[in-house]
Amino acid sequence: MEALEPRVLTGFQLNSPAAGTSAAHVLPRGFLEFLEPLHRRFTPLQQQLIRKRRQALKASHGGHRPEHLPPSEATRGDWRIELPAWCADQRNQMTGPADDLELCVKMLNSGAPGVMLDLEDSCVNEFTHQLQGVGNVLACLRGDAAYFDKKRNQQVAIRSGKTVILIRPRGLHISQGGVFEGEPLAASLYDTAQVVFQADPAWLSHPLTFYIPKSESAEEALWWRDVFRALASARGWEPGSIKCMALVESHPLAYQMEEFIYNLRDHIVALNLGRWDYMASLIHFNFEDPAWVLPDRNTIPHDVAFFQRLRELMPEICHRRGILAVGGMTALYPSREDAELNARALAVLEKDKKNEAAMGMDGAWTGHPDQNQIALAQFPEPNQLHARRGLSDEAGRGPGAVDRYLDLRPAPAGVGRRAVAGTRAAVRTVIRYRNGVLNGRGASLLDGYMEDLATDRIYRLMIAQRMRHPGEAAVLDEAGEPAAHTPEFVGRIFDEELEKLQAEANSGSQKYAEARELSEAMVKNGEFDPH
Repeated sequence: MEALEPRVLTGFQLNSPAAGTSAAHVLPRGFLEFLEPLHRRFTPLQQQLIRKRRQALKASHGGHRPEHLPPSEATRGDWRIELPAWCADQRNQMTGPADDLELCVKMLNSGAPGVMLDLEDSCVNEFTHQLQGVGNVLACLRGDAAYFDKKRNQQVAIRSGKTVILIRPRGLHISQGGVFEGEPLAASLYDTAQVVFQADPAWLSHPLTFYIPKSESAEEALWWRDVFRALASARGWEPGSIKCMALVESHPLAYQMEEFIYNLRDHIVALNLGRWDYMASLIHFNFEDPAWVLPDRNTIPHDVAFFQRLRELMPEICHRRGILAVGGMTALYPSREDAELNARALAVLEKDKKNEAAMGMDGAWTGHPDQNQIALAQFPEPNQLHARRGLSDEAGRGPGAVDRYLDLRPAPAGVGRRAVAGTRAAVRTVIRYRNGVLNGRGASLLDGYMEDLATDRIYRLMIAQRMRHPGEAAVLDEAGEPAAHTPEFVGRIFDEELEKLQAEANSGSQKYAEARELSEAMVKNGEFDPH
């Protein structure tokens, strides 16, 4: 009898329409004709950039880690961006999945100066969810989004206000299938083009603004610049009419922030420290170094050196060039049912945002309306563009100037703890998060923490990191003894946590066994790209 080929599991599937569904029948009339020339031009370039990312990661694993680029016009030139008045106050940006219409309306009614509607990390990467997300984005831009509130037995619509609506498309690393037969399409282009194609400038109280995610080099900013120009041209708009903010959530980009801003200077108004993906990227690019085996995630302080140094440098670079610097998300969530958790979450939020404000940030991200007022109160209104320490390469710099070429890779020594309990918590979280995805949720509130793809990626990398360096970075069991994280040991933890979750489950819709299988496969196969 012929031996069966071993089954290879992958957690990330190409987003495509369901079998029997034609994209042409569900996408807006005329959109494919609008998109095709853009696809022919920009998808091959996206694929080249993906290959360059792989080369950079391989080089880092070989000892050639990310570093600052040599001085250039981008860093030496006397250029500056004029910040538009409509985005001068971004002290809090509320963020959430675009495929959840009720949450979109609640965020827009929260009073937050900015709301980011997410088609990426907190939105399931599945064809119908993406279509729903784009539809909700357009309804919010039109101002006619509404949901039915069962508790109050009434329709709730968006209230008029000055909130800046921001749209996060999927990142350059993701491809979209099933739109042009047999050809992968850059998901970033697909998402952005859908919104631009259907948006009417008459709806908009400010320029159409996108939040660029997951960039890994200043070169990638040129791709986005050219996409924005091409989309504006195709709609007959002025060349700089599409604006953007961008997340710094990869380790290589942290070393190229000023060059990135320079390449997008006709469009960009802010950078954002996306701390959770940034932590994942730090692990990924330092994966072969046992000094970078991180402590249990929730024992790492918010002001750990590898975050603080980036918080030092980012505002100075942004403010030097006239744009905003926005801080990241606090993962611990408030609760209206648990008074103790609620008090702890809001106290953590206040401390975290106070720290970001002290570092010169202009605002931060939150994910719950109850966080808005506390976040707003920590930051000077409208921003801190003029409260500068200066950079070490600037004329007239003061004694407290920030080193322009700061080392952004201080190893996490002496913080947190490495424990089997932390591995177990990571395993439990990745199973539950993947279960949520299989049930149509791109973000899940787990043990008081809002977990999305970024935090799932951190946990998968942490587990794999402990397996990669089993004898070099001690992870202690309950007796205080080192526990080698062999594949068998980690597999046993997956077995035990799956059994507990199945015993606790009270719904027939749970898919924990499949979620466990996929999560463990992703860890052991080394699937760590931020899909």
